[in-house]
Amino acid sequence: MIVSTAWAGKRYAVLGLARSGLATVRALAAAGAFVVAWDQDAAARAKAEAIDGVIVHDIAALDLTGAAGLVVSPGVPLNTHPIAAQARAAGVPIIGDIELFAEARAELPAHKVVGITGTNGKSTTTALVAHILNVANLPVTMGGNIGLPILGQTPLAPNDRGAGVYVLELSSYQIDLTTSLDCDVAVLLNITPDHLDRYADFDAYAASKARLFGMQSPDHEAVIGIGDAPSAQIARSLSPRGEHLTKIAPGVCMDQSRWPSLQGPHNAQNALAAIAAAQALGVDEATTDRALESFRGLPHRMERLGEVNGVSFVNDSKATNPESAAPALAAFNRVHWIVGGKGKGDDLDACLPHLGHVVRAYTIGASGPVFARVLDGKVEVEQAETLEQAVVSAARQAQPGDTVLLSPAAASFDQFRDYEHRGQAFREAVEGLS
Repeated sequence: MIVSTAWAGKRYAVLGLARSGLATVRALAAAGAFVVAWDQDAAARAKAEAIDGVIVHDIAALDLTGAAGLVVSPGVPLNTHPIAAQARAAGVPIIGDIELFAEARAELPAHKVVGITGTNGKSTTTALVAHILNVANLPVTMGGNIGLPILGQTPLAPNDRGAGVYVLELSSYQIDLTTSLDCDVAVLLNITPDHLDRYADFDAYAASKARLFGMQSPDHEAVIGIGDAPSAQIARSLSPRGEHLTKIAPGVCMDQSRWPSLQGPHNAQNALAAIAAAQALGVDEATTDRALESFRGLPHRMERLGEVNGVSFVNDSKATNPESAAPALAAFNRVHWIVGGKGKGDDLDACLPHLGHVVRAYTIGASGPVFARVLDGKVEVEQAETLEQAVVSAARQAQPGDTVLLSPAAASFDQFRDYEHRGQAFREAVEGLS
């Protein structure tokens, strides 16, 4: 794990004991800190209680005065949770595990950090940058929002090719909880409306993304997609950086035919951002080209599951809003679109320009009836209700060369545990066809 002597002897409260929370508790305790931890889930509390030096206690009942930090899970809504006011009244900083990583950097072997944020495409771009660095034989590890707690990773040692690189996927929530992460390369892919229940308005959400660059040294590299107005504005604000700023314009023509896992215009942007990050880290063009060709993508993100009777099945369960589903629709010519779940709104506006690719839509879940009304008269629509029914019906009606695409444009919590559970159910339904 990654630890720091700076934490030794200090008191920390940790709220939220899922993957990153437990890794945080272990790292702080291993460094000699005094740790009080809490989670509403009894099983999570039991895991923390088994760690030497950790006390499990309801943090709401504590006096936080004098604590070095309240470390919260990114899932804790600081705009509404009373613990935020409690910490501020006690003068205790509210931080996350990424900030602890930033504090630990001074004691790590020589290394660099790539931070990647954006509303959509973060995970794919993070995995792609890490894959390029692996192909280049550089020491590399991923962490952050991609599901790998950074404090639980093994510290990187330099090799004969160069320093290790930590590649971090960063959500706006994680950036909110970070004050000193100076990324050697910071990447912003895009900003579209999302998570607005956690922010005063869209401008506040965009400002959260911009903070990634505010923490950077001005001579470190910034890579920004300028396909939307807020991202373009952030790029303009950084124009004094000159050669240390790379802008990724939308609609750049690229030959993606040799990149089987990077199809569609959104993946063209993801690839360009990853190429720029790799170039900033000194990776040569030939190595990057090989890596783009061999990249296999991530589960549940434009994941090609295979063919049945000449029909392709693609799992894009991670597309939990219309903005992230739209590029998937644009990536294929004849699409049987499985859409719906727990909608984040009643519209599919971002998807409408790409309906010319859709042969038929199959609506599922709580938002199924709403989405069916939105799509009625624009494409053929079938209210399938369940994912399994949608797969069976789409397979029956699709022709060889067509694509059955799960890209729900909605969250999964109405019928599934999470988007991964939904994607696995899709995989199982496809396997059941054969």
